[in-house]
Amino acid sequence: MSTNEQSNYLRNPKPRPITAPKLHHATFMTMDVDAMVHFYELVCGLQPVYYSSHAAWLTNDEANHRIALLRLPGTKPPVDKPHTAGLHHTAFEYATFDQWLDNYERLRDQGILPAVCLDHGMTMSMYYVDPDGNGIEIQVDNFGDWGLSKEWMWAAQEFSEDQVGPQFDPEQLVQARRDGLDGDQIHKNAYAGKYRPENESPDMSFPDPWPARIAANPALADGVPLPPGADVAPGID
Repeated sequence: MSTNEQSNYLRNPKPRPITAPKLHHATFMTMDVDAMVHFYELVCGLQPVYYSSHAAWLTNDEANHRIALLRLPGTKPPVDKPHTAGLHHTAFEYATFDQWLDNYERLRDQGILPAVCLDHGMTMSMYYVDPDGNGIEIQVDNFGDWGLSKEWMWAAQEFSEDQVGPQFDPEQLVQARRDGLDGDQIHKNAYAGKYRPENESPDMSFPDPWPARIAANPALADGVPLPPGADVAPGID
């Protein structure tokens, strides 16, 4: 974004509500509720509040739900999901660096690895892919304070020049911690590009699981069946 674009934004009136609502949950259309429930419970600790073959509502805190999953009749597999407009990822945050890196090791030991890992400056982030090909970011705030990380995003020259940041190999972070480095020093090293992976991801497009899923089960290409006698899929009121 150019300086002129930033200035235009600052000068323009903002159509904001007087009292802003807080983000509560995200809802996904899916063709496999079971696989999605298993993934989000394993990766994020989201437990079902209500769970059936056609829908589930999950939470990992005091809210009644944070993720909703809907298997609506007529739902079709996405085509070229990584390169279509729509939701790129949802994000979950750990309070400390050690909790965040411990979670990486826990998931790694169960065969779940991130597709790409980035030090954005304000956060260190590992991006996973759920069974439907949606991205999920597991992050930790590098400042340990949202006010400070927000200020850094607004003021830092580094962020104005590069909003993505360097990739890192999480195994090198694990080794650095074993060598006695704390989270702050590991972040500084990662942001300086000292833990880059041998093979970097070319972009932020996640792998597409759908071609392999359909090849293994061609019936998926027909989508979720409509109810008997129905000509169109029912909607959500």
